[in-house]
Amino acid sequence: MIDHALLALRRGYRVGPLAVLAIVVVSLAVAAAGTAQTPPYRDPSPHQIRFVTVDGDVALEVLDWGGSGQPIVLLAGSGNSAHVFDEFAPKLTGLGHVYGITRRGHGSSSRPMSGYDDQRLADDLFEALERERIPSPVLIGHSASGGEMTTLARQHPARVSGLVYMDGLSDLEDDPPADKEWLALQQKLPPGLSPQPSCGPPDRSTFEAFRSSLACQMGFALPLSELRMMFQDVNGSVGSARVDGAISRAMGQGQVFRRDYSNIRGPVLALVNFAPSSEALLASTGYRPKDDAERAVIEHFVARSREIMDRSSRKLTSKVPNARVVYLGNVGHFVFITRQAEVLREIGGFLPLVESRVR
Repeated sequence: MIDHALLALRRGYRVGPLAVLAIVVVSLAVAAAGTAQTPPYRDPSPHQIRFVTVDGDVALEVLDWGGSGQPIVLLAGSGNSAHVFDEFAPKLTGLGHVYGITRRGHGSSSRPMSGYDDQRLADDLFEALERERIPSPVLIGHSASGGEMTTLARQHPARVSGLVYMDGLSDLEDDPPADKEWLALQQKLPPGLSPQPSCGPPDRSTFEAFRSSLACQMGFALPLSELRMMFQDVNGSVGSARVDGAISRAMGQGQVFRRDYSNIRGPVLALVNFAPSSEALLASTGYRPKDDAERAVIEHFVARSREIMDRSSRKLTSKVPNARVVYLGNVGHFVFITRQAEVLREIGGFLPLVESRVR
């Protein structure tokens, strides 16, 4: 979970390689500007782009990939725009009519100085659905978007047909870096459990080179169109982050402390990046403990992590008894990229449940 790893990093703790993207977004300096003129970039993803006004003069970017049947709305995590789904969304159009909405402060949406608390973001989403006349969609949200889509579904249950959380269950109450025992155990983990790749510094000379160098560090590649939403284009080279750090902090501080899933009526699916046992974690990393003491630390860490994750899951299942929680394993925070086939399969099996309730 990148949000967790970044918080741990800020507090001085060691983090794994999947925190690289968050570190890059928050801390890299502005690159030197190039002088060569480059042709305008054309987003290759097959979507239409519209803007919808939701609050005063705040306009949100809406991407429409088309498709027919059940409306599906994709929501990105903190720091990302809806373009993070540019390569994923077209694979959903056989299952429904697919949209993406970029929250305020991100991508090409308006960037006001306020309005980043959970309630305002949920209100923005509601207004966008109303003005775009998207009837009772399935909301599929990554990471921090789990907060605003939960609030919307609880306050307007008839407006949502179903929810899919893609590594988006954690709230401020159950945030691993806020747990002292988890942090202490994380400090003791052997470095070999999450080795740093040998990739060198990010190459910011072009966005294509930047994408490749980040892919080496992270183990997967974000869409080029999304990187262009995240960073300034300085004559073809990669400049500073476009999302103001103050916006990211405001979003983090504006999240609800404890998620409330009451009054949610539709089916719910939660896909979680988590290895539920030490054996699963070791199998996914290929690491072999050096001795019994090292194995005990790993087992204790996984057990504590499982306790925290299970608390998050129980908040959901206690209010939505038919909700399904799937622990995908140690697959990375961007599960719709790192385990795309599995995520598509789970969503494909979930949508008939939504349709049966609609009928």
